[in-house]
Amino acid sequence: MSIKSIAFCTDFSTNAEAAFVQAFDLAKKYKAKLFLIHVLPPAINPLTTEIEWVLPIEHSSTLILNLEERMQQEYGSRLENKIDYKLVVLNGHVSSEILTFLEENSIDLAVMGAYGLSGVEFVLFGSVAKRVVHKAHCSVMIVRSRK
Repeated sequence: MSIKSIAFCTDFSTNAEAAFVQAFDLAKKYKAKLFLIHVLPPAINPLTTEIEWVLPIEHSSTLILNLEERMQQEYGSRLENKIDYKLVVLNGHVSSEILTFLEENSIDLAVMGAYGLSGVEFVLFGSVAKRVVHKAHCSVMIVRSRK
């Protein structure tokens, strides 16, 4: 198996941290480029009208910048000068954005936590990891935290 590109998907949960460790180890082993991906889901308030459901662009841009800084602090600072990597913050439906990124960038392996921060999200929308595993064109590694 030739692995030249790995996508690590994070929501900053405990399982995401375990997945990061695995993705980093694999990227070093295969000398692969590591893409660190976070998807900012759309903010929807059910108490607002349809017109108010979308965040204004300036708020979304600020959130994306804050997420890029957080990713650099939590992950990028541990990778610098060790492997080739790129931080990626996307905006939209989480599993759809991940799947599109994997396809458009010809990713060889996706690495993600078994489940993320929100149990409510799993009940209401289903598991992001489950959707990615079932629909991705590449191999997907699901990592569980040992804690």
